[in-house]
Amino acid sequence: MMEKHQFKAESQRLLDLMINSIYTNREIFLREIISNASDAIDKLAYTALTDDKVGIAREDFAITITRDEDLKTLTVSDNGIGMSREELEENLGTIAKSGSLGFKQAMEKQEDIDIIGQFGVGFYSAFMVASSITVITKKYGEDKAWKWVSNGADGYTIEETTKESAGTDIIMTLKEDTEDDKYSDFLQEFQIRNLIRKYSDYIRYPIKMEVTKSRKKDGSEEYESYTEAETLNSMVPIWQRAKKDVTEEEYNSFYQDKFFDFTSPLRTIHTSAEGTVSYKALLYVPGKAPYDFYTNEFKRGLQLYSSGVMIMESCEDLLPEHFCFVRGVVDSQDLSLNISREMLQKNRQLTVIARNIEKKIKSELKNMLENDREKYEEFFAAFGRQLKYGAVSEYGIHKDATQDLLLFYSHKQGKLVSLKEYVEAMPEGQEKIYFVPGENKDHLRKLPQVETLSKKGYDTLLFTEDVDEFVAQSLMTYMEKSFCNASSEDLGLQTEEEKKEAEAKAEELKGFLTFVKETLGEQVKEVKLSSNLGSHPVCMSPEAGMSFEMEKYMKRMTPEYNFSVGRILELNADHEAVQAMQKAMTEDPIKAKDYAQLLCYQAQLMAQLPLEDPYAYTELVCKLMK
Repeated sequence: MMEKHQFKAESQRLLDLMINSIYTNREIFLREIISNASDAIDKLAYTALTDDKVGIAREDFAITITRDEDLKTLTVSDNGIGMSREELEENLGTIAKSGSLGFKQAMEKQEDIDIIGQFGVGFYSAFMVASSITVITKKYGEDKAWKWVSNGADGYTIEETTKESAGTDIIMTLKEDTEDDKYSDFLQEFQIRNLIRKYSDYIRYPIKMEVTKSRKKDGSEEYESYTEAETLNSMVPIWQRAKKDVTEEEYNSFYQDKFFDFTSPLRTIHTSAEGTVSYKALLYVPGKAPYDFYTNEFKRGLQLYSSGVMIMESCEDLLPEHFCFVRGVVDSQDLSLNISREMLQKNRQLTVIARNIEKKIKSELKNMLENDREKYEEFFAAFGRQLKYGAVSEYGIHKDATQDLLLFYSHKQGKLVSLKEYVEAMPEGQEKIYFVPGENKDHLRKLPQVETLSKKGYDTLLFTEDVDEFVAQSLMTYMEKSFCNASSEDLGLQTEEEKKEAEAKAEELKGFLTFVKETLGEQVKEVKLSSNLGSHPVCMSPEAGMSFEMEKYMKRMTPEYNFSVGRILELNADHEAVQAMQKAMTEDPIKAKDYAQLLCYQAQLMAQLPLEDPYAYTELVCKLMK
């Protein structure tokens, strides 16, 4: 006898809410139904451990998918434990009442049973694609079978039916296609294959489906079509296997297939943890950056699985921004999922896993840096800028995670060096980490300050990326050595006696410096003597607070930015060009002014600053050549 029932009011509201908003991706309905089928088999498999009457060998458990394009039905069947009438009404009549959760609570004192469907709402996700659902089920150990039917709106009916063996059939009648929604796609073989591979590839029982194949007719060149049951899932994920049982080729093949990369990864990280939070992770450091890596289109994050079922394709919370280039999967049965497996609650378990993964990635990269330098420099060419961004982001809060992994070009050694290598190579007496920012190494090598430092035996790091100077500002010190911008800060090379001599010289030439400043007017903020110019007569340095490279960067990023850092003209009093200008000041003041303007132009060009009037510079050179 058929009995008609209504969903409870709160269950009906929840059903409407869930279908319309909780699940943002309709295709996950199949994942949910298959996960429930896996749960049902788990329960019967557990029962079989103590009940020899079950009569099903573990290798015979399976989930079967049946398609009927004429009737527009998709059926998922399992030979699991099934449901009694009471369980059918309790589990499907009241949303969020889960038999799986109750089973796990009952068994957890005896054995760690891994049950996915702990919330009882996944079944109802099928109403996103189905106009009606029929459930035919028979509980193991009982004689009667039951039929549950619902269209999701007007409640449900339950009646007795017949079924040969224990298990459950979920028969979904798909909705009619519309202009926007092609529900019939879910009946296509290729679509089901894709969904199984994407979400349920690692369900531990075979997921079988009749598929169409072709073969040659006997004694003929013609082909005929036939159907054959095929297992669609691989069942055992590679990360669940012991490292010793997985070859490098298998690791690389999994990476290339899973993450659509034709190249092999530079590093494979296979790790696991047991304890308060247990998880397994298989991570990869790619060999090259994706085309969209440094754009807003790039999606970072790791694939997140719960007991072999994919929960999120890109879980950002598992991967810090500075290591966003890492690809891979994390699988844990300890995660606290909310009402939909599609979403995660912010919880301590996730935070613990993310922290451990960050430490593991840093450790592996550091190992590559120290033991496989060629491969690390290949990695750094692709992702080094991201590590630098990590040192700068959020006011340097992550600098400890990245500073040991950074590389910069050494003028003295002619190659990339780490900050540790730079400091360890510093000669006795050097107290600062010197760097100069600019557009290219060839230009920076010729700067007067670099020449001065080289004569002293000190190395200079050549910063050629926009972010480099911000890294130095963020770190401030490394191994108790402070960073010094050699193009704008005091190099700290003078002794006290030399400082006094320089002050006396500046006082002696005070009138000359004033003459040059008055000649140049607003072009410079100050004119002063410098002992850091080596064989060069002049240089232009920025006023304290911002370098010329930062000024250029700000103007590139925000064209409306119109602030210019103050220009300071530094003169080498021992250079013959400056001495010629000094002599002309008394003999030919007009020519002295031309010399002052010419040296100012030269200083701007050396600093790679634009000339406001290039024609005036050309005319001045021609004038002095007459």
